[in-house]
Amino acid sequence: MTSPFKIIANTEAGSRRGQLSLPHQIVETPVFMPVGTAGTVKAVPQDVLESLGAQIILGNTYHLYLRPGHEPIRRMGGLHKFISWPRAILTDSGGFQVFSLSALRKVSDEGVRFRSHLDGSSHFFTPEHSMDVQIALGADIAMAFDECTEYPADRSRAEESLRLTMAWARRSLDHFRAHRDEVPWRDEFVGRNQSLFGIVQGGMYKDLRRESAERLIEMDFDGYAIGGLSVGEPRDLTTEMISEVLPLLPADKPRYVMGVGYPDEIEQYARMGVDMMDCVLPTRAARHGLLFTSEGRLNIKGKRYAEDQGPPDPGCECMVCRRYSRAYLRHLMHAGEALSGTLNSIHNLAYYLGIMERVRTSLHPDGWVP
Repeated sequence: MTSPFKIIANTEAGSRRGQLSLPHQIVETPVFMPVGTAGTVKAVPQDVLESLGAQIILGNTYHLYLRPGHEPIRRMGGLHKFISWPRAILTDSGGFQVFSLSALRKVSDEGVRFRSHLDGSSHFFTPEHSMDVQIALGADIAMAFDECTEYPADRSRAEESLRLTMAWARRSLDHFRAHRDEVPWRDEFVGRNQSLFGIVQGGMYKDLRRESAERLIEMDFDGYAIGGLSVGEPRDLTTEMISEVLPLLPADKPRYVMGVGYPDEIEQYARMGVDMMDCVLPTRAARHGLLFTSEGRLNIKGKRYAEDQGPPDPGCECMVCRRYSRAYLRHLMHAGEALSGTLNSIHNLAYYLGIMERVRTSLHPDGWVP
């Protein structure tokens, strides 16, 4: 069977450009994936995301399971049809969200019992249930159910977390392989399959990270993610963990670092050989008035922009920078207008997506002809 992932170009330093053929989209890598937690990249319509060049977005299993529910979404044809997004989708397993509910969860070998942050109702997530929810949602890529290790964590805690993650990875994969043909779009994309990625954990311990990677590779997932980063650790430690794991992962499968990061970070990791990244930062920062620009970070709420008629970023050609001034964006923030979050988010996403486009072009200027 032909691999869905092809390497187009690479460098001695480890950078690489690839092409990932998914049921709903051929994704050019390295790629940044905007986060659409509850079926929406906050404040940004889907047609705008398409115009910005977003190839793949994230959906959040935990939030979509709670509201509106995975079964209603399945009955409506899957997440793509429900949110009117024709391109690729990756769903996380729900593990990180359950991890973040530390006061509302109880972890056992079988799974995690937690209380909804919405209404306090009790729910139980197992690896098998996470797979059932993600199959019902019908993402192009699903993620194995994992136990995210907090920072700081002592060695015994990291070892226990790794033990659970490896056991849950095996159970996730077995259940997924038995049921992957139940995706809502199976009749529309005959011969194309939903993918499942395993997640490397192990805290900030190199040997545990290596063990996690090696054991996941033996299971033969469709791709591999490095999780448990950007949870409060110093950036140099994040880079150290990525550097430790990347060389161990199969070169012929996509490599995904979860939940990163600032613009310079995503470029650094892409040039290290990371194929996929995601982060809520561009839209979250935008809603608080922080813009990422070619001239550095810009807090648009600042008084000095009150009469600044220049574009948010003189070096940007996005729809916001071509049309609106810094003064107007500042006014929207101070007036509490909803349009503020939309315009700021569009610019930040354009900036992030532009970084990845430049990296891809630098690795293979002529693009890819199948």
